[in-house]
Amino acid sequence: MDNDVSAGSKATTSTLGHIALGLTLLAFGIGHTGVIDGVTAADSVSLATYVGGLTLFVLGVLEYRGGNGFNGTAFAGLGALWFTWANAADGKASADAAGTFLVLFALLALTLAAAAPSGLFSQGVYALQFLALLLLAISAFADTGSLAKAGGWVAAVGGLLAWYGATAALTGWPASVRRASGSGAVAAS
Repeated sequence: MDNDVSAGSKATTSTLGHIALGLTLLAFGIGHTGVIDGVTAADSVSLATYVGGLTLFVLGVLEYRGGNGFNGTAFAGLGALWFTWANAADGKASADAAGTFLVLFALLALTLAAAAPSGLFSQGVYALQFLALLLLAISAFADTGSLAKAGGWVAAVGGLLAWYGATAALTGWPASVRRASGSGAVAAS
C-alpha cells in the first residue's frame, strides 16, 4: 500500500504525523508557558487525546504497515504519550507519578532524537521534546513553576519546528540547513 494521501500529492502519513505532533506539542507548550491569559496545559487535553493520541497512534500503525519502523515507533509511542497524559491531566495523578511518567516518555523522545534518520529537523523536534519533558518532570518533582514555564517554551519551539518541517514538505519551503560552499556561512536550502 502506498503511503500517499492521493495521486500526485506530496502528503504522506509521515507528513500528517508531524503536523499532528507539531500542533499537539505547540498547544501543550503554550499551555505551560502561561503566555496566553487563562490558557493552561489542561486546556489542550482534547487536542492531546484526539490529535496527539488517537491520530498519532493510528498513523504509527499505518507507518508500520507501510514498512517505516522509525515513524511507526515514533508516532505510536508518542500517541500513547499524549493519550495517557490527557487522561491523567487535571491532577488525576500525584506530582511524583506525573514526574515519573514524563521522565519515561522523555527517554522515548531521547531514543527518537538519537535514531532519527531524516536529519536536523526530526532530531531537533525530538531533542526539544526530550528537553521539554525532562524540564517538566523536574518541575513536577520539585514543584517549581519556573521550570514548567521553561519546559513549555521548549515544547512550543519543538512544536513549531515539527509544524514547519511538515509544512515545508507540503509546500516545498526550505527544510534543511547546509554550509554554503566556500564561505563557511550556513545557508537554508
